[in-house]
Amino acid sequence: MLNAPLPQIATPHRFLDTENRVLFTAVAGFCAADFAVTRSNLRNGGVELNPVTRVFSGSTGGLAVNFASETFGVVGLSYLFHRTGHHKLERITPLANLGASAFAVAYGLTHR
Repeated sequence: MLNAPLPQIATPHRFLDTENRVLFTAVAGFCAADFAVTRSNLRNGGVELNPVTRVFSGSTGGLAVNFASETFGVVGLSYLFHRTGHHKLERITPLANLGASAFAVAYGLTHR
């Protein structure tokens, strides 16, 4: 029993494997869509509901920095989870962001 091999918790993989490339591309796409919808709504008299994004919503450049930072933050956090061996969290992080961004885009499009 003492010489039994330890079970693998997660199979090792490269960080930028196919699944992560697809996830990160989708994150970037949805962040870009969220940026476009938010910018359009703000130009037409809308109000930003997210208190963090509201700080950056005074200019197009600030809004672009916010959404670019969100994208890079998701990739960075996912990489941190990868490096520490938390591969499920590595995959869940971009999926959670995709869900939030998809909701934001849908809400923004329906409340124009």
